[in-house]
Amino acid sequence: MRLTLQLLISHGRVARRMGLGPESRINMLRNILTGLVRHERIETTRARADEVQFYAEKLIDYAKKGDTDEKAMKMASFWLTEKDLVPKLFKVLAPRFEKHSKSYTRMVRIPNRENLDRAKMAVLEYKGNPFPPLYPAKKENQLTLINQLLQGYREERARELAANAK
Repeated sequence: MRLTLQLLISHGRVARRMGLGPESRINMLRNILTGLVRHERIETTRARADEVQFYAEKLIDYAKKGDTDEKAMKMASFWLTEKDLVPKLFKVLAPRFEKHSKSYTRMVRIPNRENLDRAKMAVLEYKGNPFPPLYPAKKENQLTLINQLLQGYREERARELAANAK
């Protein structure tokens, strides 16, 4: 019972601890978000990708209001450390997601890092980016064992039905 109550009580913690403090955390998130807007696909740790995903979606929500909106410009200038990306945000990314209401990003888990920390990794990307997909499209392979067995069963069943119909 005690353990369960410990998990439910947050003790004022509302965000993951990343970096050396709150300012360091915000700067790290800003740099990752800037890289995401620039490259439209980034590879980072899973915890960082999960945190940045929320801010990336909010940034697109504000960008869809247009570059004439004062709050949208404030958000873009705060979150993007490289100011040459502000036009890309409003002229490339916002029109791409004009018809979407939410879910502008995709997070895909990838294998852990191989060095000493073995950190869980993920790829965070904006949907509709020009890169090839991370997972290839599944092809229907007729030579697998299951498909061969199913094909034999269907042929046998068709023969039985034809024999019963006569």
